[in-house]
Amino acid sequence: MMHVVATAGHVDHGKSTLVRALTGMEPDRLEEERRRGLTIELGFAWTTLPGGDRLAFVDVPGHERLVGTMLAGVGPVPAVMFVVAADQGWQRQSEEHLAVLDALGVRHGLLAVTRCDLADPDLADLAREEALAHIAATSFGEVESVMVSGTTGDGLDRLRAALERLTASLPAPDADADVRLWIDRVFTVRGRGTVVTGTLGAGTVRVGDRLAVGGDVARVRGLQSLKEDHDEVGAVARVAVNLHGSARAAGRGEALLTPGRWLTADVVDVRLRGEPAHALPRELTLHAGSAAVPVHVRPLGADTARLALRRPLPLRAGDIALLRDPGAHRVPAGVTVLDVRPEPFRRRGAAAARARDLASFGERPDGAAELRRRGLITRAELVAMGFPVPSAPVAGDWLADPGHWEGLRERLVTAVEEHAAVHPTDPGLPADAARRALGLPDRALVEALAGGLRRRDGRIYGETTAPELPAPVRKAVDAIRRDLGEAPFRAPDADRLAELGLTPKLLAVAAATGALLRVGDGIVLLPGDDARAAALLAGLGRPFTLSEARRALGTTRRVAVPLLEHLDDKGYTVRVDDLRRRCTREG
Repeated sequence: MMHVVATAGHVDHGKSTLVRALTGMEPDRLEEERRRGLTIELGFAWTTLPGGDRLAFVDVPGHERLVGTMLAGVGPVPAVMFVVAADQGWQRQSEEHLAVLDALGVRHGLLAVTRCDLADPDLADLAREEALAHIAATSFGEVESVMVSGTTGDGLDRLRAALERLTASLPAPDADADVRLWIDRVFTVRGRGTVVTGTLGAGTVRVGDRLAVGGDVARVRGLQSLKEDHDEVGAVARVAVNLHGSARAAGRGEALLTPGRWLTADVVDVRLRGEPAHALPRELTLHAGSAAVPVHVRPLGADTARLALRRPLPLRAGDIALLRDPGAHRVPAGVTVLDVRPEPFRRRGAAAARARDLASFGERPDGAAELRRRGLITRAELVAMGFPVPSAPVAGDWLADPGHWEGLRERLVTAVEEHAAVHPTDPGLPADAARRALGLPDRALVEALAGGLRRRDGRIYGETTAPELPAPVRKAVDAIRRDLGEAPFRAPDADRLAELGLTPKLLAVAAATGALLRVGDGIVLLPGDDARAAALLAGLGRPFTLSEARRALGTTRRVAVPLLEHLDDKGYTVRVDDLRRRCTREG
């Protein structure tokens, strides 16, 4: 198993010397670094711990002007070896590095008091006690300390044992998580193309995977970890990824991402650790992973703010980052991302209301609470925002807060009943109309909400499932019934229907209610008269023609043709040949 630990501490306190003594490798790789004797770029070296686990060091620079590079190194790693020289003690950059780590909320670390061969024991003890006091007042709390000399090797075995205890205390990484590999170095290998490096904090990368970077998607051509080729590398690990395809956007501060699983955010709401929101400069730099992006700070509450990023970043709720004032060389606040999709402020007082809302956010992303705030959201979007899924989808990929869902169902029932009251001749509410009435983004949600209600032909019914005839229509139908009572098979013609105000739609409604029998377009009889007609025709005792049927029923060809077709459809009659029919039962 591999672990990754960053070094931190003042320039020239022996960090690189100590890493070289532990690993036998030279972390200061660049010519200028070796010439000047300090780390100006991120350096990497590794060793095997006594128990067999691999340990990779991210050796970060300690020079004041290079703190931005230092942030790129400590951002993605879970633990830190803080280095203080016994002969110099606590220094200004020691304080700045510790402030960075505290702002990032790093909780796992140890103190290495180096160059003990250059200081008498009392001075070394004083340096250790002072450093431990500073560290104890931060997110680290109490940490183990080891006195060591990278030059003589004294204390290295104790330090290796302490590092093993430190790495054993780290939480297990999620090897199945979505990949977000912050890039800290990019270079080109002849014949192979672009190679990027970073610390894989979660997830697994495999040869052949496709990963998004910027607006492009590239394929993983090859993988190395600690200079060894691998088919796959799981977190936590230092990894070099050889990319094939379009990777123009690959650069420090970008990230390799599982495609389709991340949102990029250019406005985020955050909780601050450090200076009060109102005291912060309005223009700062946000350091997240290896990215450093200028942001505009809008205070909301005492410890909450809205950040507008100069360029979008793949962030999720719960991410830890920090704000730095590069001009003043200080870190005024660490931040925890609370929301990567905040609603814009559209009315007076919205910012104050948002501050009150953010005060209820916990430090860890709460999927159920976020679902309550949003009411409805897809599972994919909730996960991409950084929240755990609290429940099963209600329809497709849609999640719904139970209280909101019940409220939607009550609103649907009300909408259905109101529609039936306003449209008694057409009481079924169309599903699309229901979706618009409830402001729902997907018709599948309407179908799920309508469970238990009556549905037919894309319409939703409440208590009223059949059309009801308004009084004027009932009066017109009564007139038709009187007409047909005298001549049951002489259906009223178009003029009579128009005189009574019975439009085709109203005739259809009358038929749906059972008040009339519709046997064809514009042809209506009384209910049951189709059976009556079949009985009369059966009395003929033989197959009959259209003309014979018309005479037997005492009607016209206008009525007889659709009536006989209706009798065929209902099974009362069948055709014998092109001219004749016979009844299927005796009259």
